[in-house]
Amino acid sequence: MSMRIDMNSDLGESFGPWVMGDDKAVLASVSSANVACGFHGGDAEIMKKTVSLCKAAGVAVGAHVSHPDLQGFGRRNMACSPAEVYAYCLYQIGALQAFCLSHNVALRHVKPHGALYNMAGKDEALALAICEGIASVDPRLILLALSGSKMIDAAHQTGLPCAREIFADRAYEEDGSLVARGKPGAMITDEDLAIARVVQMVTTGKVAAITGKEIALQADSVCVHGDNAHALAFVKKIRAALEAAGIKVKAMGGMQ
Repeated sequence: MSMRIDMNSDLGESFGPWVMGDDKAVLASVSSANVACGFHGGDAEIMKKTVSLCKAAGVAVGAHVSHPDLQGFGRRNMACSPAEVYAYCLYQIGALQAFCLSHNVALRHVKPHGALYNMAGKDEALALAICEGIASVDPRLILLALSGSKMIDAAHQTGLPCAREIFADRAYEEDGSLVARGKPGAMITDEDLAIARVVQMVTTGKVAAITGKEIALQADSVCVHGDNAHALAFVKKIRAALEAAGIKVKAMGGMQ
C-alpha cells in the first residue's frame, strides 16, 4: 500500500491591519489549514477570508484553538481550568464553523495552538477537556495533536478520530515532546536536515531526539510553517521531497 501524509500549516493569524504570512501562497503546497479563531490571532474578516482561500485551493479546514491570549500570541502558559478550556474550544470551533457553513465548506479537524497544545500534551485533564469539547460539537471532527501525547490518549478515550502530528522544524525531547522554543537547538534551521528528518519520520516512524537517542513516533500529518518568503520555499521543498520518496500528500481523514 502506498504511503500518505497530510501537510498542515497554521493560517489566518493576521489581525486587523497586521499581516502575518502569505496564506494564499502556503495553501498551494499544503493539504490542511489550521485557521486561527480569534483567541491568539485572526479576527472575523480574516477568518472569512481564510476559509474562502482554503475553499479555492481545495485545502481541508480545521480550527486552531488557543488560550485567550492575543498579546502573547497564545504562547504563554495560562492557568485555565479544564472547564474553561472546554468552553474555549466550543467558542472557537463554533465561530469557525459558522464561516465554513457560509462558504459550504466542511470543518474537518481541530488543532490546539501554542501553549495550550504543549500543556495538554502532558496534562490528561486538559487533554480530555479539549477532546470532550470537540466531541460535543461534532464527534466526526479529527483531533490533530502531537504523536505520543496525552491528547492522543484522550482522543482514544473519548472515541474521537485523531491524527498524529510531527514537526519539520522542531527538535524533540526523549519523551517525544517538543523542545521548548527558548532552549538551544529547539528549532531545526538546517533545511536539508529538516527535510531528511521529515522523510525519515514518515517512512520509519523514528527520529533522533535532541540528546541523540532515537525515539519512536507515528506520523499522520507534518506541520510546516510558511510565514515568510524563505519558509515558503522550504515548504515547497518538503512537499517535493515527500513526493520524490513515493509519499502521497493528502488531507487527513479516517485515521485512528
